[in-house]
Amino acid sequence: MSEAVARRDEPTSAGALDERLARFRSLRRDLEAAVLPLATSIDGRRFSFQASLHGLELRLGGYVVLDGGGIGRLGQILSLELAQRDGTELDLPGDAEGAVGVRTQVTIRHARGEGRILEGDGRPIHDAALRPAAADEVRVWLDRSRPGRAALPIGELALAPGVPCTLDAGGFDRHTFFCGQSGSGKTYSLGVILERLLVETGLRIVVLDPNSDFVRLAAVRAGGDAVAAERYRDAARGVVVHSARDGGERRLRLRLAELSPAAQAALLRLDPIADREERAELAALLEEGTPPSVEALLASVRPEAHRLALRARSLGVEGFGVWAGGQSGSLLDVLDDAQARCVVVDLGSLATREEQALVAEAVLGRLWQRREEREPVLVVIDEAHNVCPARPEDPLTELATRHAVRIAAEGRKFGLYLVVSTQRPQKVHDNVISQCDNLVLMRLNSDADAAFAQAIFSFVPSGLVGQAATFGLGEALIAGKISPHPALVRFGARLAEEGGSDVPATWAVAR
Repeated sequence: MSEAVARRDEPTSAGALDERLARFRSLRRDLEAAVLPLATSIDGRRFSFQASLHGLELRLGGYVVLDGGGIGRLGQILSLELAQRDGTELDLPGDAEGAVGVRTQVTIRHARGEGRILEGDGRPIHDAALRPAAADEVRVWLDRSRPGRAALPIGELALAPGVPCTLDAGGFDRHTFFCGQSGSGKTYSLGVILERLLVETGLRIVVLDPNSDFVRLAAVRAGGDAVAAERYRDAARGVVVHSARDGGERRLRLRLAELSPAAQAALLRLDPIADREERAELAALLEEGTPPSVEALLASVRPEAHRLALRARSLGVEGFGVWAGGQSGSLLDVLDDAQARCVVVDLGSLATREEQALVAEAVLGRLWQRREEREPVLVVIDEAHNVCPARPEDPLTELATRHAVRIAAEGRKFGLYLVVSTQRPQKVHDNVISQCDNLVLMRLNSDADAAFAQAIFSFVPSGLVGQAATFGLGEALIAGKISPHPALVRFGARLAEEGGSDVPATWAVAR
């Protein structure tokens, strides 16, 4: 709509035109400011609304109260956009310089959107007054909506400061996708959730830790709340970390004989058809007992054993630091020990990518093998694009991916629940992500990643997913069974020390 308020054929001085424009703008502002914040709902569950842009206090993902018929209903805004509509025609009078009056139509700009009624009686609503909800009103609703299961306090609601955000622990019986780019606070925030699960529940946890970020999960931070620290210290006694850097009982180690035949073949890259003689030789050696050393195989008169030894040496398998050697026990024994409440598998301590893939395959394979015991276990796969990628590039990773896909598809009925964490959602296998019913989404600057997340998690309002690019450090969108509503949250402090380390930035200091 043009703001011209005089006909081209009418002579009008510059001063008169400026005066008319100022009058027009003032009238339009008054009309826009007069737009009432009103909401309407046909089904009593979702609502649409309008509001003035002037002094707008409504926020996408924020909480509102719909006051209508003497009843206040708490709601949440799920979309918010600029709208405009043609308003009434106005007669602008002439002026002292002889310019004639004109008639013009005003285009009124305002805010509009949709939302969900979080608490109400289910009756339709017409033109209910809309206002931002006070923090106490949100807090009261959350207290009433909290289920009887354990609650996990993880921080506060980003759009209701001071209101604690608690997750429903029972919601972790659905698979969870945890996503955020580097620097978003993803690892720190995942640690907050794991700590709360340890303190508030009896759920067993197994963590595949490629970057050694959770190796200090049992170490309580200095300072902070003394009571909370003591509670966590008690829970952390059940945390065991197995690392290749440990030279004692908790050294990360495996034995070839306890791996599945498929894992053994994948380790040696044995094709079931092209390498059938070597594969048969491997099976025979394992049936005889502990496989002999590569040197013994090279000295064997059996040609298949000789070829098997050359293959293992060429692939560097004999040099893997993960082999138990003369030490008793292995990581898989720990997985079978119900007393180990939380097992952190320090994949980051292993020297090669092949060893990491081997251990990940062995852990996922053993958990699936024990599924009939129906012991609830939360399986945390950090940096999942390395463990179960969309396109595995080697036989061991392909086998680990198959296990992850099988657990994602069928694990819940056996008590196997996944938490899959990554920086790049498109690089994780689709059949793992698509089975996740919970979402923890942190900052994502990539439009492609955000669009992918929107397509996969269609149950989450797209407008909220689109907010991910604006999140600050430690801010997230949480949705699914673990939360009574899609919530924008700000994570709180850790109880345990962080593992891993940052790259020093001293190179950037001015000289």
